[in-house]
Amino acid sequence: MKAHWEKIYQTLLPTEVSWYQERPDLSLRLINIAGITSQDSILDVGGGTSMLVDYLLDAGLTQLTVLDLSAAAIQQTQARLGDKGSQVQWIEADVTTFQPPQRYKLWHDRAVFHFLTAARDRTNYVQVLKAALLPESYVIIATFAADGPQKCSGLEVVRYDAPKIRAELGNEFELLEIQHESHATPKQAEQKFTYFLFKYLG
Repeated sequence: MKAHWEKIYQTLLPTEVSWYQERPDLSLRLINIAGITSQDSILDVGGGTSMLVDYLLDAGLTQLTVLDLSAAAIQQTQARLGDKGSQVQWIEADVTTFQPPQRYKLWHDRAVFHFLTAARDRTNYVQVLKAALLPESYVIIATFAADGPQKCSGLEVVRYDAPKIRAELGNEFELLEIQHESHATPKQAEQKFTYFLFKYLG
C-alpha cells in the first residue's frame, strides 16, 4: 500500500490527484462547528498534500500534526509551506499501526477510512483512534457516500452512510453532524462524499 501511494505522489502533481481541493471548505466548517481553538491539538490523518494545514495555520491554529503513509506527500507539503512548516509535526506512518505520541482534541480524516476494505484494518483504525483522542474530543471522517465511487486511484473502497459508519466506530462516538459534498475532480468527474462529525464520549 505504501509503494502504491508513493508512486501516486511521485507521478502526479498535488493539483492533479482526484481528491485535490483548492479550499477544503467543508472540513473547515466542521472544525468550526466543533469549536476547535488555537489551544487545541489537531491530527490530520492522510493529510498528504491537502491544503487544510495551510488554512489552519493561517487561522492561527498551531498545534497541528499531519500524518501520511507517503513520504513524498509530506515532503511536497513541507516544501509548499516553507518556514511555516516548522510549526507542524509531521509523521510518516500507517494509521492502522500508528502509536500516537500524544492525545488530540480533533481527529480529521478525509478519505483514508474508506480505503480500509479489510475488517481487521478498520478495527485497528478504531483502536488507534480511541488511543489518540482526549476525553470529550471530536472526530471528522469523510468517506465516499453510499452512492459514491466504488474505486479510487485503482483501489477498492468501502462506501458509507450514517448507520454503517456508526456501527464501525461504536457507541463511544456520538454522531453530531452529517454533511454531503459533490466533489469535482481536476478532470471534472463527480465524486460524492459524506462528512461525519462525531464527539468522542470516552
